Amino acid sequence: MNVREELLDLQSLKGQTRGKDCFVSVCEAVDDLKQPWSKVSGIITDGAPAMAGEQSGLSTLICNKVSEEGGNTLKLHCIIHQQALCAKHLKFDHVMKPVVKAINSIRSKSLHHQKFQQFLLNIQAEYGDVIYYSDVRWLSRGSAMQRFFSLREEIGRFLGEKGQPMEDLPDPVWLADLAFLVDITKHLNALNVDLLGQDAVVSQLYAHIKGFGIKLQLFQRHLSQTEPCTVHFPALKEVIDSFPKDNIGTQMMSYATAIAFLSMEFNKHFWDFEVIEKDMLLFSSPFSVDTDDAPPELQLELIELQCDDEQRGKHQQLSLVDFYGQLDKHRFPEMRTFAKKMLSLFGSTYLCEQTHSVMNLNKNRLRSRLSDSHLHDILRISTTSLKADLASLLKSRSQYNPSH
Repeated sequence: MNVREELLDLQSLKGQTRGKDCFVSVCEAVDDLKQPWSKVSGIITDGAPAMAGEQSGLSTLICNKVSEEGGNTLKLHCIIHQQALCAKHLKFDHVMKPVVKAINSIRSKSLHHQKFQQFLLNIQAEYGDVIYYSDVRWLSRGSAMQRFFSLREEIGRFLGEKGQPMEDLPDPVWLADLAFLVDITKHLNALNVDLLGQDAVVSQLYAHIKGFGIKLQLFQRHLSQTEPCTVHFPALKEVIDSFPKDNIGTQMMSYATAIAFLSMEFNKHFWDFEVIEKDMLLFSSPFSVDTDDAPPELQLELIELQCDDEQRGKHQQLSLVDFYGQLDKHRFPEMRTFAKKMLSLFGSTYLCEQTHSVMNLNKNRLRSRLSDSHLHDILRISTTSLKADLASLLKSRSQYNPSH
């Protein structure tokens, strides 16, 4: 069993990009390669109306097409996009606005920025610069918040010398809010990193999401205690220890409420994955599920599998792909078919995002003669996991043509 995540085709949409326009291009790609629609196991899209519209969105149109061909497919929302949407609901505008204003004030003017870097060098600060804030790129957003907190005293001193003092910096309560935001975005960043990457199995991605939901419940309990526990919030603990006489502890309930709201958003956004939660559990942990909860066509093979101690040991040692790949196709045909379907359910649109990034790097104003076909070739080569067998290609040539 060999699993690869590859682009089926690349199509240029020069006019409108409605759901039905995208659907026509997808149909052309599938028909050109003579692929059966019944083999489409799932559709993962972002939340754009053209993709996820209930009536004429691309995912709906593909689901209808698969049903017409006698197949059955799932419609899911990209896990990475869902996580980013949840994170955006964590609003601390009274903290974010001054921080963004200070960062932009330093970074927007070249001379100002150079003086700030020299200032940090002269005082031997922990970091040599502040990171630009981007509301779209969540990883850089979290890094910018962390760097600002680490350099808060230096930034306050520098802006004060320039006649642009930050009035909020001396306020212990505001600093505590900033510290809480830094800590929670750090946890969200860690989740985001876990979700990134190619060839990610949907069950593994969903496990990260479920794990983070349990962590949020733990954070909420810790901060809502009579004696709040800040072991998972080091920046917040630093501020509390720095101002022992100020009553910052009264803020803890508001932080617990913010975490409860964030937890509610995660539960609301990932409800569609609950439809296949039992299938994901059966796929990832076939030895720990009750056979009565498995689909009828898998029950007999599942009993055989659970009673096989050798296979139990292999399941602990091998990856899921390798484990299901080594199952005997005559003894476990239904389990292998089930595994193939689950392995084809990619939980994110990471490959599409990677392709878009490569396209932006290549489509610049200096490439005026870049054609669609040339860009198509560049994107396929840049994103594929396949490796060219150059030795065989060279052997097939009758003569070599040197390139200058």
